[in-house]
Amino acid sequence: MITINPYIYFDGNCEEAFNFYESVFRKEISHINKYKDVPQSERGIFQEPDEKIMHATLPLSKEVMLNGSDNSLAYKETNTYKTFSLIIHADSRQEVDRLFNELSQNGQIKVPAGLTFWGAYYGQCIDQFGINWKITLAS
Repeated sequence: MITINPYIYFDGNCEEAFNFYESVFRKEISHINKYKDVPQSERGIFQEPDEKIMHATLPLSKEVMLNGSDNSLAYKETNTYKTFSLIIHADSRQEVDRLFNELSQNGQIKVPAGLTFWGAYYGQCIDQFGINWKITLAS
């Protein structure tokens, strides 16, 4: 089974927004990482203040997750992401690889599919139509 969920980019107020959504939807944030959590060796593209949000997840149902982050300055400068991406949670690495390879064909690879420092199997690309995709192994 594949699920597709929204990934919203904020201009520095992701934590405030997710705290608001948490109260509105009466759900609890399941995951939150700040840019200060990024290992020094991986800080190359991240120039954000340490307290800004690198990634947050708010489960709205068993299948639907609202995801978000404070938009990376590196992405803003290149106009890569405006306000959203779609994130796919796949059941296997093979499915992540297949989806990533097909979606990135004639597009642009932002993060090659592979194991990340936060322990996820993950890739990020922009398809040939300009849609931002994040593809990860469902946990």
